[in-house]
Amino acid sequence: MSDARATVASRAGVLTVPLPEVATAEMSGSPRPRRFPWGTVLVHGGLLLAVAVLAFPLYYAFVISTQDLQEVVQRPPRLVPSTHLVANYVEAWQRSQMGRLLVNSMIVAVAIAVGKIVISVLSAFAIVYFHFRGRQLIFWGIFVTLMLPIPVRILPTYEVIGTLGWLNSYAGLTVPLMASATATFLFRQFYLTLPNELTEAAQLDGCGPLRFLWSFLLPLSWANLAALFVVLFIYGWNEYFWPLIITNTEEMRTVVIGLESLIPRSGTELPTWNLIMAGAMMALLPPVAVILMMQRWFVKGLVETEK
Repeated sequence: MSDARATVASRAGVLTVPLPEVATAEMSGSPRPRRFPWGTVLVHGGLLLAVAVLAFPLYYAFVISTQDLQEVVQRPPRLVPSTHLVANYVEAWQRSQMGRLLVNSMIVAVAIAVGKIVISVLSAFAIVYFHFRGRQLIFWGIFVTLMLPIPVRILPTYEVIGTLGWLNSYAGLTVPLMASATATFLFRQFYLTLPNELTEAAQLDGCGPLRFLWSFLLPLSWANLAALFVVLFIYGWNEYFWPLIITNTEEMRTVVIGLESLIPRSGTELPTWNLIMAGAMMALLPPVAVILMMQRWFVKGLVETEK
């Protein structure tokens, strides 16, 4: 079969042309040898290594949260979970008043994320679909605020909040952080990609501005809304500096500040790292739950956009 030839009819007669080796193997019925996918193995191995490097600190924090203090300080460190998980988590919950801290952080994070999205959607909608003088100047004025870091605005913002009487309140914790130039820019760029025929068709059907926003733009923005909500929620959840200076009672503390109560204040006591890590692991659960929940909406938004 190695000398297999194909006969091709031509005007001059019959011409024999040698077939390629692949075609010869297929005609002979013998299976084609497959090469071992070294490239795929290397890529997957690199990805698994990267995941292990990123996940190991979280795993080690969880292991410490299940140990007693003697197991935490022993050398070499123990890398398997111990039997003190329930006791450590219960004590950390009671000592730090974790329930109140989680409620405060949830209110602050959700309010900041929703407020940023609502303000950004409306501002981007006005800049793109309403023609008025100075709209580009207004947009660039919003965009320039990205160049001002938060510490630069802390003192005037604190003075305004104090004048309004919003110190140590949910309004003071959330309202100053609701404006977002980044989200406005992202929604503006997305609206600019939509065809003008969509707006003209809505106008011909007698669709008003708010109905056009609610019935057309928001359904097309589900993927962007879900992804942006996750980012903004984590931003509000991890906010430390502003809640630290705006609150002065334990009842209004957020979880990232309340974890400080698990650290001994006297220099003679050993840090209870097992309780600290137990509190940190409990503080991680709500953001993880939000990511998993919004991932469904993110995928759903992508599928609806493709349809």
